[in-house]
Amino acid sequence: MKPSTKREFKARLFGEFARIGKVFASPHRLQLIEVLAQGERTVEQLAEDVGSPVANVSQHLQVLRTARLVAVRRDGLYAHYSLADPRVFRVWQAMRDLGEARLAEIDAVVTEYLGNRSDMDAVNAAELRRRLKSGDVTVLDVRPRREYEAGHIRGARNVPFDELAERLRDLPPEVEIVAYCRGPYCVFADEAVAALRAKGYRARRLTEGYPDWRSRGFPVEIGTAADFK
Repeated sequence: MKPSTKREFKARLFGEFARIGKVFASPHRLQLIEVLAQGERTVEQLAEDVGSPVANVSQHLQVLRTARLVAVRRDGLYAHYSLADPRVFRVWQAMRDLGEARLAEIDAVVTEYLGNRSDMDAVNAAELRRRLKSGDVTVLDVRPRREYEAGHIRGARNVPFDELAERLRDLPPEVEIVAYCRGPYCVFADEAVAALRAKGYRARRLTEGYPDWRSRGFPVEIGTAADFK
């Protein structure tokens, strides 16, 4: 291959890879990817979840779709979007992990808005899996019901955060509770742990979210589960 041809080849090849980078270089699209990692959504549902106008969400979805990172399913008048490949979430996960390792500003933002999380004594996914096998923990999914039904940690119980105060009496008081949400920066898990501890429960948060658990190949379920006994 001639040197000029090799340069042209590399320029065009890496230009195609750069298309993916450009898509991920938007905080709005990263938020959409995090939400879509929980399960399928319509444009209207995504707009509600991220607090953005439908028109803006539609534009970002079009960019994601052009790069073939999301898929769409038509159902009558509605278009339902989902991540086109599990690797889309893993790219976001890798960006998140690299950012945590290299950017001190991320810790500063998290501390500013979520406070010092060290007193929550978080549990990681590997430890939680071991404890689930021994049966000495209750796992609480505090995401909205539709996300839970789309997929959840096997054995987890769904109590959306906005229902937690009304359903405290349903929770077993003698077993430690581990709460999880969409991901490491989802505030519902933190707030659930704080609310549970204020009522005397032993509670901790999971350091990761459901998509991270699923990405590890750990056991998951789809659909509803039985109520607390």
